[in-house]
Amino acid sequence: MKRDNLIAIKIASTTLWDIAIIGGGATGVGAALEGASRGYKVLLIEQSDFGKATSSRSTKLAHGGVRYLQQGNISLVLEALKERGIMRNNAPHLVHELPFIVPVYDWWEGPFYGIGLKIYDMLAGKAGFGPSKFLSKEETIESIPTVEIEGLKGGIIYHDGQFNDARLLINLVQTANEQGATMLNYVKAVAFTKENDRITSIEAQDIDTGKNFNIKAKVIINATGVFTDSVRKMDDNQTQDIITGSQGVHLVLNKSFLPGDSGIMVPHTQDGRVLFAVPWQGRTLIGTTDTFVNNYTLEPIPFESEITFLLEYAAKYLTKDPQKSDIKSAFAGLRPLVTKSNNNDTASISRDHSISISKSGLISISGGKWTTYRRMGEDAIEQAILLRNLPKSESVSGTLQIHGYHKNSHNYGALSHYGSDANKIEELLNEKHEYSELLHPEHTIRKGEIVWAVRNEMAKNIEDFLARRTQLLILDAKASIESAPIVAKIMDKELRRGRRWRKNQIQQYIKLANNYIPD
Repeated sequence: MKRDNLIAIKIASTTLWDIAIIGGGATGVGAALEGASRGYKVLLIEQSDFGKATSSRSTKLAHGGVRYLQQGNISLVLEALKERGIMRNNAPHLVHELPFIVPVYDWWEGPFYGIGLKIYDMLAGKAGFGPSKFLSKEETIESIPTVEIEGLKGGIIYHDGQFNDARLLINLVQTANEQGATMLNYVKAVAFTKENDRITSIEAQDIDTGKNFNIKAKVIINATGVFTDSVRKMDDNQTQDIITGSQGVHLVLNKSFLPGDSGIMVPHTQDGRVLFAVPWQGRTLIGTTDTFVNNYTLEPIPFESEITFLLEYAAKYLTKDPQKSDIKSAFAGLRPLVTKSNNNDTASISRDHSISISKSGLISISGGKWTTYRRMGEDAIEQAILLRNLPKSESVSGTLQIHGYHKNSHNYGALSHYGSDANKIEELLNEKHEYSELLHPEHTIRKGEIVWAVRNEMAKNIEDFLARRTQLLILDAKASIESAPIVAKIMDKELRRGRRWRKNQIQQYIKLANNYIPD
């Protein structure tokens, strides 16, 4: 996966691709893997790094969606529960079962939420992760020692999935590459070329060098999330917007706020949201908000009101009230919600995905959620086949093992999230004493992992490594800032960028990471 070599080849190439995909989040990468695994010639371009704006900023849950059950969207819940099982089967090194407890404080909550979660179990069927059941007050406290005790009557336990979003995405990129797809980050679509009112190619720009090159394809898929309408307007500047943006904010706290192995689910806040507090990589993750936004950026920043909201709600359900000073990191992600109305209540807009095809043949897939990425990719490729009469080929992604697949990766300890790559990384760590050293004394990341990310995971800069290949940025923003000079030094040895590059990288990263530390 030597990105620069791939770019050079593509600039000089006159290849006609079967399918070209714009967008390197879960949806676009899922479509690329779907197409490549069926035997089509697939190229994907992403204007930044894979998963930059949304797919690395989720609540880390592979779930059917209790909220969607409340909304009566049974079809979406059924689809998501099925896909949740496929995710775990295909990537067991990154997807696992997680028990959740709904604390009960009012008499009606037990039967009301208990029945709802039994329906959730029923919809999951054989793909379920475990049955829900009522817990006594004592059992609830045993499972969640820090739960608010005052007024507590008991709890309801149910089971869902948790996963490492950024790691799964890069593993999907690697899998697509292994299936024959060409996957390029830091390449931006700047224009379309048309013949007889039909899109025939993408004018693309390598962000690193500024060089442009042309991508000829039989069919082009727009899978750019909240930027969907921007790409659609490159095709037709008169087209109407179909995306409503919603910002979701998460807070990361110390493990002491939720020391057990179970998460907390708050099924209904005063404004109709569902909130979670979950154990995640030795931390406590709290989220999320659902705030309407109309300014889409690759680096969304939490609003002060969102941080306050999450702190106040966490205080209602935890014995220890978290303060702003307890926040290790606060991060925001953007949800692309499909809407055909002027309703700005994003909490009520469905997460169903939709596909539109323009007059010139641009396929745009939008909406959806992380858990259904594979199904979205399958639907997008089916449309591409129909639109350009590509040779029929059946989907195999439902049983395709993802790069790193390993059923017992927990045996690798701190390297468990690498799955089957862990052995190779251990060999790399033993090549030099420096590689085996800790990047930061409070975290388990080794310096050799930087080398691995550059050589094997298309990491191009400090942010790629600290924000997405390891996610230290959202685990501990201050520690990531302290680690930046070391990362820059080791990356420079691999990339041969020079002293000025190192200095600029460190400055840019510190500026970015400070946005994750609330004032």
